[in-house]
Amino acid sequence: MAGTESTSAVKPLEAVRFPAGLNNAYFFAAFNALSFQIVLGSPMILYAKSLDASATVLGLIAGMMPLLVIFQIPAASHINRVGYRRFVLAGWSTRVFFIFMMALVPLTGLFLDAPTRLVLLLALLFCFNLSRGISSCAWLPWITQLVPADLRGRYLTRDAATLNVASFVTLSICGLALTGETKPWHFGALFGFSAVMGAISLTFLKRIPDVPTTQEIVRSTTTVPWFAMMSHPPFKKLLYTTIAWSLAYGGITAFTVSFLKSHAGMAEGTILLVGSVAFIGGVGSLWLLGSRFDRVGSKPVLGAACTGWLLVLAGWVLLAGGAYPTTMGFVLVLQFFMGLLAALVGMANNRLAMAIVPAMGRNHFFAIYSVVGNVTLGLAPIAWGLVIDAVGERSPMWLGVEWNRYTVFFTGAALTVALTLAVSRRLEEPKAVSMEALLREILIQSPQRFWLRLWSRE
Repeated sequence: MAGTESTSAVKPLEAVRFPAGLNNAYFFAAFNALSFQIVLGSPMILYAKSLDASATVLGLIAGMMPLLVIFQIPAASHINRVGYRRFVLAGWSTRVFFIFMMALVPLTGLFLDAPTRLVLLLALLFCFNLSRGISSCAWLPWITQLVPADLRGRYLTRDAATLNVASFVTLSICGLALTGETKPWHFGALFGFSAVMGAISLTFLKRIPDVPTTQEIVRSTTTVPWFAMMSHPPFKKLLYTTIAWSLAYGGITAFTVSFLKSHAGMAEGTILLVGSVAFIGGVGSLWLLGSRFDRVGSKPVLGAACTGWLLVLAGWVLLAGGAYPTTMGFVLVLQFFMGLLAALVGMANNRLAMAIVPAMGRNHFFAIYSVVGNVTLGLAPIAWGLVIDAVGERSPMWLGVEWNRYTVFFTGAALTVALTLAVSRRLEEPKAVSMEALLREILIQSPQRFWLRLWSRE
């Protein structure tokens, strides 16, 4: 792979092409989003709340998926023996089976009480996320080897746009389905829809071109030097940034939904429709960066996104503390920028990982990267849930703001984003431009400036 990347680096960008069949990865991403956004997103949180789940249990549900990514560590040693595509396909097929099982849980209300249904749901979610956690370790190495180095940023922006469009459609469907009085079978139907979409995604997953494994790595019996890998200076700095970001972001989606439901009094359908706006913001990342991503680099994008997150979380603090009324317009603006900024951070981290991870030991480097970030992302909502439950009904006034459970949560998340911003400044990316150059590129040298000039003359 190192030879491939060095060859592509000397070619003009126009000569580099995506491999044939890569378009199937976008179709897979679309149908996969139509599936997982239901069982891992707001609809599942709302169903759990309908079963009287506490904030700690909601944090467990939100954190279970990233926590079980820890199984990538032992699984990474088997990827080269099985092959990238077969490895991912086996895990995704297994998890689709468990989605079909989850679709039956709401129907068991005829003979099971709410606590028993919640336990059953948690058990199925554990099995679902376990199969995903094991198989997902092959995805990033597969894509890294499949997509030319000069086109990875472009691929990631298109992939993010595809995922966000599909996610917007998913939450819109869910919002319409849960409008009015919500019945258990409504959730069952949504989980069934998720299972069918997941099954369709498998057909496109099978068509993504596979790449051969490196025979030297397949034959190697050397013990994997995990700690030496984590001490690799550029990689270690990326891990620190990933940990800080995961602490900040973990729980934001789940507890924003919880806030809108219990504190703002929104109905389930309205919450899902409002949440879908975040995915419109995610699509905006393609318009904002597009082909610029490979030119400006990941580090300035990450810095600008973290700065934007501080402003967004300040807005949620004002809403939660009663300093500003919870109007629909303000909530929609916050949701839009949450989606945009989350997409930028995710793309920046993944692209930087693709750039600095050595070819030798790639599978294990990516396993460490995924596990460290996702385990932190999984523990964070559980910890935040405990904090929210610990604050309870207390709500003292200070500086004109009511410091209730949600005000404390959003403030804590903002402080951790500030830590992420500070840590990200130490990242190593030689070809990256400064954050000031990125803003100049977007705001001044952007092609959209032509339309601003044209409009000003009319």
